[in-house]
Amino acid sequence: MKLSRYQSLLILLLFFMGVSWAQPAPPAAKTVVVRAGRLLDVRTGKTLSNQTILIQGGKIASVGPDTQVPGGAQAEIVDLSNATVLPGLIDAHTHITFDPNFGYSSLAISVPREALIGARNARVTLEAGFTTVRNVGASGFSDVALRDAINAGDVPGPRMLVSGPALSITGGHCDNNLLPFDYHAQEEGVADGVEAVQHKTREIIKYGADVIKICATGGVLSKGDDPNVAQFTLEEMKAIVADAHRLGRKVAAHAHGAQGVIWASEAGVDSVEHGHLMNDEAIATLKKNGTYLVPTLYLMDWQRENAAQANLPDFAKRKMEMVSEMGKMNAKKAFAAGVKIGFGTDAAVYPHGLNAHEFAVYVKLGMTPLQAIQTATINDADLLGWSDKVGTIEPGKWADIVAVDGDPLADVTTLERVKFVMKGGEVVKNLYSK
Repeated sequence: MKLSRYQSLLILLLFFMGVSWAQPAPPAAKTVVVRAGRLLDVRTGKTLSNQTILIQGGKIASVGPDTQVPGGAQAEIVDLSNATVLPGLIDAHTHITFDPNFGYSSLAISVPREALIGARNARVTLEAGFTTVRNVGASGFSDVALRDAINAGDVPGPRMLVSGPALSITGGHCDNNLLPFDYHAQEEGVADGVEAVQHKTREIIKYGADVIKICATGGVLSKGDDPNVAQFTLEEMKAIVADAHRLGRKVAAHAHGAQGVIWASEAGVDSVEHGHLMNDEAIATLKKNGTYLVPTLYLMDWQRENAAQANLPDFAKRKMEMVSEMGKMNAKKAFAAGVKIGFGTDAAVYPHGLNAHEFAVYVKLGMTPLQAIQTATINDADLLGWSDKVGTIEPGKWADIVAVDGDPLADVTTLERVKFVMKGGEVVKNLYSK
């Protein structure tokens, strides 16, 4: 008997319905109970004793005293009863696909190799307690590929917001200035003029950037430019910011010198990175506009203490000495003035995994340990636009948790020795279980 088209479709529909009915139900959301001997509330600075964090499906379901939060018979128990627990840390200025490799030798690194370097550095960064990073500058969208690989579970690493190539003027800090004219070498993010920077901003977003990075002044590790000198014009930066914000992206501006800091802040960028050579007017402008400063200070200490290992080219050594002379003094002024401060390291200028050494520098310059910790938790969460996701141990947030011995409010350097890391309810590192 020949079946009609309608009958054939009906039989196929019934067949696929039967297949779907036969599929096993999806597994129940995993339940994890973390027993915290001491839990630091980074908002208030209070350390709470004997707290239980209930985690379901990778998110925090509840937090409270042991007697108030049942775990259930099927729950995985994580015992941190002898530790101090706090939110996963955030670094808002990394170059996770780069290594401390300066000058002409960096020209030998391909984009695929850079992505693989990033995979190694992502693991190191995560195990150091940094469960979220903002990566501001990478070649060939290698950080986009790394972010996607981490999100897919292909490689371990922190949550990443990435910029892809940084925007630069021709010959500026984020252009390729190491090769002579004959090579016609230019970085992917180079654009000049309002129309061109608008196009480049849209193009970088097209290829996967979460945030836009611009180079508003010269830099330290680049050849032939001056960190004091502004690069993009105010009009160019306003055009970049307007397009980025309209398309739902924030903007981070590398800027050392005062004019570049002022113009970047007046253009509406969300953060100024470094600010090492700024003046009082620039600091006042950041304060007036509510622009975050991400000061990246430990790199100065590391470069001084490891000069032979750093092996900077002569042009970079001279500029590093210049920014080191003034950078901490200006950061201290910004702290005292009440400028909003985000935590960032510029990791890759020194080895990845040492990110937490930044905290002690902030404390030496006048912050309390709590204020320093807040820069890498609630402040950075706000800067990234992820306050509803990370930065505190509260219901509804991702279960990103770290633990240390001792009291980081008494000795902030304990954060340099993280012994437990959890990301999204999954244990990444647990030295307490040994």
